[in-house]
Amino acid sequence: MRHINNPPNPYHKYSAEFLGEPPPTKLEIFEETATRKIITKNNSPDVGFDFSVNCYRGCIHACTYCFARPYHEFLGYGAGTDFETKIVVKTNAPELLREELKRARRTIDSLNFSFTTDPYLPLEASYELTRNCLKVCREFKIPVGIVTKSPLVVRDIDVLRDADVTVYFSIPFLTVEQSKPFEPFAPTPEARFRAMKILAENKISVGIAVAPIIPAYNDAQIPALLEKAKNHGATKAFMSLLRLPTESLRAYFTERLAERLPTKIDKILNALKRERDGKLNSSDFGNRMTGKTEQWQLAVKLFNLHYRRLGFEQEKSEPVKITEQKQTPIQRSLFDFS
Repeated sequence: MRHINNPPNPYHKYSAEFLGEPPPTKLEIFEETATRKIITKNNSPDVGFDFSVNCYRGCIHACTYCFARPYHEFLGYGAGTDFETKIVVKTNAPELLREELKRARRTIDSLNFSFTTDPYLPLEASYELTRNCLKVCREFKIPVGIVTKSPLVVRDIDVLRDADVTVYFSIPFLTVEQSKPFEPFAPTPEARFRAMKILAENKISVGIAVAPIIPAYNDAQIPALLEKAKNHGATKAFMSLLRLPTESLRAYFTERLAERLPTKIDKILNALKRERDGKLNSSDFGNRMTGKTEQWQLAVKLFNLHYRRLGFEQEKSEPVKITEQKQTPIQRSLFDFS
């Protein structure tokens, strides 16, 4: 792994609209030549895809709720500010992906970008790793799902237009004021909606990820988020409950919540604990991204009602299942590329 003192400036190559505040601390970029695999197999029934590709690790969006933060600990870094300021770049990702697909194409029905970070970090403007991986997927005719908060995805319209792809924009909040306590350096919600519309106008399938739902904070925004997404060209949608899988992540999330929303911290944490049998997280496979109380059931019914009212693509059953023990995971059908 080689340490870069002066990372490439993504704005030297592309003009860009100012979309949010830059991180207050200096970023450290580490280039890594991956030697094993670039395709990760998912074994969790809570996530609606089997295979993912991650060109980057760490994320400067600094979302306090990001369940990928603990993966940074495997690199010897922390799940807090290290995750936001120490970014690992897998420079040979496209080449490695091509070699893996040559061997395993028949066993992979679709790929998801990305799982441990946003595939369209600002650094992607220079490195173009996600773009080149998408070209490989197009070459091998692999269906692709993308989840991003970044308008940079519109740069790749020429690639996406010719691919079997759905781009989900993660937009859990309507306004900057609502999003900033949890997504301090992510592009604004309005910028994400604009990018969604541009892709839809270019005949690219787009959807909205109303995720995470933070009980007692953004669950009431579900109808407005779905309606705005539909008006910007979305045909698909899913939602999931906030998940805080490790002690380090729970500590970081709680600390930032106390710092930025001191008058709401008790209400939010207590509401989340009610969904998780008195805890801030559930480790029960199949139910880790859903809740158990009547409040969650109401959120599910609200989502399903407006999903159908607005004419989103119809599933064989309810878009989001009413919570039961051993239920079908929320996202499974929503990432179905068949």
